Amino acid sequence: MSPCASLYNSHMFYSNSNKLSQNWTAIARHWQCCKQGKLSSVHGDIFYAHYTPRNPRFTVVLVNGRIESAIKYQELLWELIQNDIEVITYDHPGQGLSSRLLNNPQIGHIDDFVQFSEVLHLVIQTLVLPNTDKWLFMAHSMGGAIVCDYLIKHPESPAKGAFLCAPMLQIETAPYPFWIASGIAKFACYLGFDKHYAIGQNDYQAKPFADNELTQCEQRYQRFRTLYQQQPELQLGGVSFGWLNAAFPVTQKLSKAIISKPLSIASAKYDTIVKSEAHTKFANKHEQCTIQTYAGKHELLCEVDPIRRAVLMQFYEFADSVTLNETGS
Repeated sequence: MSPCASLYNSHMFYSNSNKLSQNWTAIARHWQCCKQGKLSSVHGDIFYAHYTPRNPRFTVVLVNGRIESAIKYQELLWELIQNDIEVITYDHPGQGLSSRLLNNPQIGHIDDFVQFSEVLHLVIQTLVLPNTDKWLFMAHSMGGAIVCDYLIKHPESPAKGAFLCAPMLQIETAPYPFWIASGIAKFACYLGFDKHYAIGQNDYQAKPFADNELTQCEQRYQRFRTLYQQQPELQLGGVSFGWLNAAFPVTQKLSKAIISKPLSIASAKYDTIVKSEAHTKFANKHEQCTIQTYAGKHELLCEVDPIRRAVLMQFYEFADSVTLNETGS
């Protein structure tokens, strides 16, 4: 059997953190079997990964968060494929293996948030629509804001819905209140510092597990840090004043907008990256939106097994509810 052939037929398979080390050979082999390439865009080359199982139940467009890369999601991709789910994912402009936008590749920058939506539209038009009509979004953090912004701009999208994991609907700006942080970013851009690090931001730093704000799972956290140490081209530091000045208006727009697609939100109780209370307000405004809160940190898809499994169960149930037709086929 070819190492890239479909090896998995278990339904509702869940990866376990205590077996992560022994399964990593299979996970890495699966990653190598994904179709990988780059799309040309006005915002540089966009790295993507695409894997189709033999008989896919549906397709997921995985939209990752800030500082992330498709490579970081190897465990999840492996897991989804074992559940016969086709996955298409990519790296945003300015991060991961896509083209960086500044001379200092460490600065997380974007001129306008619409650039993210334009790249997502390119991915959908090029990789998704020619191949399937049964697909939905799965998005984390900044990816959630990008997906929501995209659905507002493209209400005619044939996407069946969107699963939003700790979406960036409101950024945690502590110790500054939002209006001060927003004003500082706008003024700094006015002075020409848009491509400079915002206050308190710097190059990539690998925080020890005890000090991290992302997850309570040490195995998954160390795997992420090891990956970024082994492949320093993945590393990304803090954000620019320009990134903040582009992101703040989008989160304000999302707080007022209504999306017609079915939505499902997984919110983290101990999130210090985005404000989880914004998730509840957002969900309450949308008739077709459900929300569940978990006792985890920001990266629920990299959390300890009981939390991560519950989040994925929420995703699988939501995905089935929006992709199955009336006959249940």
